[in-house]
Amino acid sequence: MRGKLLFLNLLLLAGLVVIARELRSNWLAARAREAAMRSKPVKSTPPPPVTPSVAPQPVTAAGYLDVAQQTLFAKDRNPNVVVEQEKPKPVPPFPKLYGVMNLGNGTMAILSDGRTRQKPYYPGDSIGEFKLTEIQADALVFEWDQKKFPKKFSELQDKTAEPASAADSTPRQASAPVTPAAPVTPGKPGPGADMGGGLSACNANDPSPAGTVVDGKRKVVSESPFGKVCRWEPVR
Repeated sequence: MRGKLLFLNLLLLAGLVVIARELRSNWLAARAREAAMRSKPVKSTPPPPVTPSVAPQPVTAAGYLDVAQQTLFAKDRNPNVVVEQEKPKPVPPFPKLYGVMNLGNGTMAILSDGRTRQKPYYPGDSIGEFKLTEIQADALVFEWDQKKFPKKFSELQDKTAEPASAADSTPRQASAPVTPAAPVTPGKPGPGADMGGGLSACNANDPSPAGTVVDGKRKVVSESPFGKVCRWEPVR
């Protein structure tokens, strides 16, 4: 019995020795392969060629034309924009002209815009929305909204007080009595309303003749395209 156990122990010991030698042999081979791999130079592999990506197309408004024309959320969508033209401003009424004169310091025009009394205006003066730019022989030139408007004297006359013509007058009945005209009452002699620049207007029906001096002013009557023009000017 002891002999069998001794034989088994020797057999196991021999097996362990064989296994240990095999393990050492494998370990030494692994070390040799590792040393060989470390000593072997590594070849660098070139990187693969890079293919450039395609650049995106620039965004244009024409690319969205179908979207704008075929939208389902706006029935009144219209790609054709209608540009409304601005209506021109109406020209305001022109001033009324009552005479043109030259007293030695330049030609002036007696004007009124309907809101103020008559007064003399020289080229460059403003009256209402207009600017008097030039006084010609038979016309006045106004400027408004950077535009020039030449107007004849006849176009600027105040025609509201003109007497009715014979053709437009109502025919009178033959049996109607004729009322005699009322006598003209003489007006107050002397200077009237101040016109500016030292000038004064004449009172209606002023009986004093031209050349009369009252309160340091002389009565002057001159001819104009509209008839006689009366004024009082300072005596110099």
